[in-house]
Amino acid sequence: MIGMVTIVGRVATDPTQGQTGGGVPVTNFRLASTHRRFDAATQEWTDSGTNWFSVAAFRSLGENAKASLRTGDSVIVTGRLKIRNWESNGKHGTSVDIDADTIGHDLRWGTTAYRPQSRPAAAGPSATPNAEGNSPEESVHDDPGSEQGLHDSEPLDLSWAAPASTAGAMS
Repeated sequence: MIGMVTIVGRVATDPTQGQTGGGVPVTNFRLASTHRRFDAATQEWTDSGTNWFSVAAFRSLGENAKASLRTGDSVIVTGRLKIRNWESNGKHGTSVDIDADTIGHDLRWGTTAYRPQSRPAAAGPSATPNAEGNSPEESVHDDPGSEQGLHDSEPLDLSWAAPASTAGAMS
């Protein structure tokens, strides 16, 4: 069975890095997801069992997961669910795996510091220079004192985040 899922849980094992048979980098970790509910009769929170998942994150997602996640971290994982039966040395069972598309810390329980990866400079005519004649990549610097990594003289352009205007909208 394969389907898309979003699971909220805790990293149960430190992520380990390896490669597929084809040489693609992959990071693996176990994820524990425990359903909790409030029992009104006892006025206490109760756990109703833990589901265990094996998570695989490929390429840059896996590299970022390896650098960012530790055992006990609260995370949200979205990906393709794969349920498979296995047999080994006379034992058999069912494995529930997730091929991750996205992984992030669950900010209900803590904070995180996001540091975007630098991307290779675009080559050719697709790299549009800014007002100073620099490519967008040249405008970004690696200054640990700057949270956004932008020159102080450059305003932050958030026009992409504004809602699209609609016909008949109030001015």
